[in-house]
Amino acid sequence: MPAISFQSVSKTFASPRGPLQALDGVSFDIQQGEFFGLLGPNGAGKTTLISILAGLARPTSGKAMVLGSDVQSDYRQARRKLGVVPQELVFDPFFTVREALRIQSGYFGVKNNDAWIDELLESLGLADKASSNMRQLSGGMKRRVLVAQALVHKPPVIVLDEPTAGVDVELRQTLWQFIAKLNKQGHTVLLTTHYLEEAEALCSRIAMLKAGRVVALERTSELLKSASSNVLRFKIDSPLPAEFEGKARVTGRIVQLPAHDAHEIERYLAVIRQAGLRVEDVEIRKADLEDVFIDVMSADRGGKAVAAPSLEAAPS
Repeated sequence: MPAISFQSVSKTFASPRGPLQALDGVSFDIQQGEFFGLLGPNGAGKTTLISILAGLARPTSGKAMVLGSDVQSDYRQARRKLGVVPQELVFDPFFTVREALRIQSGYFGVKNNDAWIDELLESLGLADKASSNMRQLSGGMKRRVLVAQALVHKPPVIVLDEPTAGVDVELRQTLWQFIAKLNKQGHTVLLTTHYLEEAEALCSRIAMLKAGRVVALERTSELLKSASSNVLRFKIDSPLPAEFEGKARVTGRIVQLPAHDAHEIERYLAVIRQAGLRVEDVEIRKADLEDVFIDVMSADRGGKAVAAPSLEAAPS
């Protein structure tokens, strides 16, 4: 039985310009115990899909299930099995951190939960804030409380929607150590993030959404194999030769060019020399998930999904 199952999920919103299709027939399963990544640009439909899974939005068609429980017809059981860390900072300003976690426990009918609450507070670096009012916390601390609230009823399936957006390095490390430990204990984790190095390091399998459709669905290792084998990276202060237009990824002074082999790298360097350009900090690195992501998202044929997804499920 999959931990999460999306079955032909579509969602259309009304807008002043007419119907807006946020999701278009999304189908894939996430197996129990997986650490799964859901990636896509802004507006791809990631948060809409999670909102449907959490029961906060209804699909126009199709259905979503959590460990066999339909999120609409069997919503009580589905929500008990699910813990969601939302993208937005949502908190009740009238309670302390510990009180907020006790109330969340009561919402799910969990009694005598102080031992687990204490473990959450300690694991997420909130022990010294347990008696603090939620209004007194920084944005990063509020984010930690949201994580604790999602986990307070020990859900077997955990959904993290941009959990490290705008937070410091310490929180990221603390959070990922704790979530990785829960995953090893058997919890299923669904992660959406714009930090692709996190997805590459943590997720065994990844789905990519574009314009509400699945355009890639594969094991992370296989996605990386599909990328160019190398990337030439350097810094430059001058305009690039016209030959590099459409190939180079430019961030400020940093230029990155995909290269399939040593011959292609040498050809790039020859073009730079012939143009009389001065470059700094030249290096060659292996392609990473960001390179794969850019390749998939830039492959556009009339706005349709272009990367035929592999529907192979991870072993349960």
